[in-house]
Amino acid sequence: MFMIDIILIIVGLLILILGVLIGVAFLTLLERKVLGYIQIRKGPNKVGLVGMLQPFSDAIKLFTKEQTFPINSNYFSYYFSPIVSFLLSLMLWMLIPYYFNLISFNLGMLFFFCCTSLGVYTVMIAGWSSNSNYALLGGLRSVAQTISYEVSLALILMSCIIMIMDFSLIKFTEYQNMIWLLFIMFPLSMSLFSSIMAETNRTPFDFAEGESELVSGFNVEYSSGGFALIFLAEYSSILFMSMLFVLVYLGGYDMTLFFYLKLVFISFIFIWVRGTLPRYRYDKLMYLCWKSYLPISLNFLLFYMGLKIFLL
Repeated sequence: MFMIDIILIIVGLLILILGVLIGVAFLTLLERKVLGYIQIRKGPNKVGLVGMLQPFSDAIKLFTKEQTFPINSNYFSYYFSPIVSFLLSLMLWMLIPYYFNLISFNLGMLFFFCCTSLGVYTVMIAGWSSNSNYALLGGLRSVAQTISYEVSLALILMSCIIMIMDFSLIKFTEYQNMIWLLFIMFPLSMSLFSSIMAETNRTPFDFAEGESELVSGFNVEYSSGGFALIFLAEYSSILFMSMLFVLVYLGGYDMTLFFYLKLVFISFIFIWVRGTLPRYRYDKLMYLCWKSYLPISLNFLLFYMGLKIFLL
């Protein structure tokens, strides 16, 4: 490989990371605006034109605040877990099925499963290393929830993989030229969407930060930069999961405005649900996963396996 190719790949990745960060910044603004209008108020509208510069002022405020460390905390793991969490959520973005830039994952789905599984450890270590009972409790809850929903997420995506018989995300685009998989696999797509919400700790599944009982969950001891990185990781994974949903069920990747509109629409649904639904009870959340989604996804997996064999 020529040096110029390597330089182009690095530049492409840097542009991608910059794009993701700007996307995350404006996703937070969109969320605050939409929640504002749902609650019949304005949302941020002072900094810049109609509040457009609000995310940047928030970022400056968060990263210039004083960083505090609990005396009894495990310093290195406490300090590095938000950084690793953020890096993992950025690594996922390499899975965009580029038509250029020489990055193509033949085993993209496996890479996705590996990265999301590693994300659990950062939450666990962040909760444990703070050496606070509340943070530990929040971390345990969050880890139990994430691991539970990863099972159903993997099984649902396995059904899609069996339909196209490939782990590459580019193949999903080729197979959806005539009809979106959403219409063929509608019940599974809805299950996938709520599993994604549980996976990213969003309302109505945000027990990681159930304020009334856990004082903000595993990130309770974090301030300034550490908190900002956890926050960025969460919103980056929301954007990525929206993109994954569009890739798998809504026609795959094409470099048109319509693709980005679909992406924004799915992200908007995340916010819409947050403004509409109350939080679940924790035991009901676990029942939903193990007694509803797991049997449904297993049955559909067997059904699509049979369908594939029959069609072959």
